Amino acid sequence: MPAARFGSAALAAAATYALQRAATRLPASITQALGRTNHRGEPVTLAEGPTTALGATLAAVIGTSGVSPRVATAVGVAGLGAAAVGAYDDVVGARPDQRTDKGFRGHLNALREGRVSAGAVKVAGVGASALVAGALLPRARSPLGAAVDTALAATVIAGAANVVNLFDLRPGRALKVGLLAAGPLLVSDRSGSAAVASAVTGAAVTALPDDLGERSMLGDAGANALGALLGVAAATRLGRTGRALTAAGLVGLMAASEKVSFTAVIARTPALNAIDRWGRRAPSTEPAAGVPTAGEPAAEVTAAPTSQRVGEPGPGAGGR
Repeated sequence: MPAARFGSAALAAAATYALQRAATRLPASITQALGRTNHRGEPVTLAEGPTTALGATLAAVIGTSGVSPRVATAVGVAGLGAAAVGAYDDVVGARPDQRTDKGFRGHLNALREGRVSAGAVKVAGVGASALVAGALLPRARSPLGAAVDTALAATVIAGAANVVNLFDLRPGRALKVGLLAAGPLLVSDRSGSAAVASAVTGAAVTALPDDLGERSMLGDAGANALGALLGVAAATRLGRTGRALTAAGLVGLMAASEKVSFTAVIARTPALNAIDRWGRRAPSTEPAAGVPTAGEPAAEVTAAPTSQRVGEPGPGAGGR
């Protein structure tokens, strides 16, 4: 990895580590709001999400500022915007009156009843920040071409934010997905996308030990932010056709998640299962393969401290 990309990864790792240490000294009220109990009955914290999101975004902004101020601004808007509304859903979505508003159907039902769910706020916030970020990325000069390019970039950014979040259902899974997705984007180019992918890599590697050790959880704040940053990296590098194909793939995965259990698919696929279980603690009460219900968006379970989806291993963020 050339010096610039190594520098972005190292800065993200250092910033994430420093924020992790600072998070241990948060006021009791904040610590309690971020506290959860996992399926083992052990305390975990959602502080991993904000610290990882901030560490990755800071390094990505610095890494791209010398390449393109517009890309650096897009990185900041997408990363911080997704982290902010994700944190809102992590905390507010844990309230008893919000626990039934899960999945897109749950958000729509809440709106029909005259309520705005925390998840709906998050979806709107991620979409809005993705649209602003997309408008800052390279686009055609004609009005119509610019509108198409912006819409495609925004779809890639918002879609990536949501898809990474879909995998935050087991310790380390979303971080591994983020690292695998960042891999191809580390190849050097002049757009600045490699610096963004490097920042995500450094932050994810730093967060991985505590996540695998079930001491902390990524939650919506972290998963949405890392996904949004990867979306910016991809949209910055790709042309219109590449953005369209990537957007279609992400939308397809989101649609599939409403019908298919990603956990069950991973459990039935030996190679994916091996990667998924690498580094994790020995299972205690995890369900057998194929038990989880269809449609398990992490955004809908990350903030529920006392309830769980049928077939998922237990209460707490990420359904863990």
